Amino acid sequence: MQASTSHPETGREPVESPVITGAAYGMLFVLGAVLGVVGGFAHAWYVEDVPVAAIAWLAVLFAVPFAMGRLLGGKLGAVLPAAGWMLVSFFLADKQAAGDLVIAGNSAGYWYLYGGMAAFVAAIVIAPSRGPWLLRH
Repeated sequence: MQASTSHPETGREPVESPVITGAAYGMLFVLGAVLGVVGGFAHAWYVEDVPVAAIAWLAVLFAVPFAMGRLLGGKLGAVLPAAGWMLVSFFLADKQAAGDLVIAGNSAGYWYLYGGMAAFVAAIVIAPSRGPWLLRH
């Protein structure tokens, strides 16, 4: 006997559309890019000498990919927001033609960039996986 995976109220089988799945993953990349833009401009708030905004962003940068990995049931859901964030954040940390940069080389910038990468790695490692045995949680 085969176990039924139908919806209890409608009795229909769930349909997985590659278009909807691709759109969801694309939006996760965009979400990561938006986090990078907002965080890039809002990470440098200090209380005394403590970069509280940069440290608070670490919680967000861990929670978003972890939640998306859990929601979509795979590590790809956690990797895509991280990729979008890294693309934008490292662009904002690089000197532009006029010599400007958004994410400065100070304590807030270091906490935001390096702490953010560590938060993403931790979220990706503990996110569940549907892939090969090497990637399983």
